Amino acid sequence: MTVSETFWWDTAVEAPVEAGFDAGDCDVAIVGGGYTGLSCALHCAEAGLRAHVLEAEQVGHGGSGRNVGLVNAGLWLPPSKLLAAMGAHGPAFLEQFGDAPRQVFDLIERHQIRCEATRAGTIHAAHAPSGMRDLRARYDDWQRLGAPVQLLTADQAFERTGTRAFHGGLLDARAGTVNPMGYARGLARAAKAQGAKVSTGVRVTGLRRDGTAWIVTTAGGDLRAQNVVLAANAYSDALWPGLSNCWSDIHFFQISTTPLGAEAAHILPQGQGLWDTGLVMRSLRRDAEGRLVLGTMGRNLGGLSRAWAQRTLRQWFPELGPLTLEHGWHGRIAMTPDHLPRLLHLDSGLYAPIGYNGRGITTGTLFGRALAQHLAGGDSSALPLPLTQPQKVPFKAVQQRAYDLAFAAKQVMPF
Repeated sequence: MTVSETFWWDTAVEAPVEAGFDAGDCDVAIVGGGYTGLSCALHCAEAGLRAHVLEAEQVGHGGSGRNVGLVNAGLWLPPSKLLAAMGAHGPAFLEQFGDAPRQVFDLIERHQIRCEATRAGTIHAAHAPSGMRDLRARYDDWQRLGAPVQLLTADQAFERTGTRAFHGGLLDARAGTVNPMGYARGLARAAKAQGAKVSTGVRVTGLRRDGTAWIVTTAGGDLRAQNVVLAANAYSDALWPGLSNCWSDIHFFQISTTPLGAEAAHILPQGQGLWDTGLVMRSLRRDAEGRLVLGTMGRNLGGLSRAWAQRTLRQWFPELGPLTLEHGWHGRIAMTPDHLPRLLHLDSGLYAPIGYNGRGITTGTLFGRALAQHLAGGDSSALPLPLTQPQKVPFKAVQQRAYDLAFAAKQVMPF
């Protein structure tokens, strides 16, 4: 079984961006070639700004290409808690992020991005009776807001998922799935077509002020930019001191089977993806070639993770028998203490959107667009969130060690 890369990289129809550094000054230098950086570049270019994405590896190398591929509405928090936490900014934010899947799919349609997009919704599945109580509360929240959500009984969840493992679910018709690497590469193609530059295999090693501009240092040479967006989120390094201390790193691993064809046609037959209500969350979806893709919080621990995946799939789908596992990988999620994202204003002309808390596709796309509009002269009041200063997560190292141990233990424990 492959353990180094996600199969999304191999199955994406959109072509990768060739490595190389395209020199020249710009209006906006963007560090990181994931959803945020590429959306920002695309929308900057559409607004007439010269944008340049600088990616140390390949487009989608980080969290974007390792994503589950669920295009979900809203955030980790249920609507009522989000509104309580955000105060006056809550209603507008919730409206934007409730509509976020439509905005992503509209972008896919407009630029003909080939990413296996489906708009059949996603299912938040109740792993236990307590999970069903949580979903009822979320359902009530979304119903009050007029969202097209449906509360599923256990029998209805079985019809939608193919397993009796769940006590019910919440089906959100706004949502859907994509091949996450296909979406990232498609954004890169669209951005380049609009005039943005996308350089890959180019690591940014320094930032310094030079009058009103920034000098961005790379091994391939320096470039001058009026504004800089640090768009690496959980994959940020030490480029800007203290930035990576603003969230906790949560690992999420996934394992895929070989293509199963008609044998698994009863599993998620309408094309939805799911994630469950467990404290240590699990996810499941099928890809365009009929693979099952199973995930959970934690690192890919090789044989331990494969054994966990076999047990989980056997419990959920005993009719399939032993399955061959094809690929395994993990990525990082930037989790903030309050489960809310941030738009950080680090210095004059220097921005860093962070803390997507497992909503990378929609948050990255919307934040990239919002920052582009802001840099093109838009009023800061139109941003989804106010610009704020960095705040350090207390005891981050201890916290992350505890997470790693808890997630590893969950892979060992029987059900």
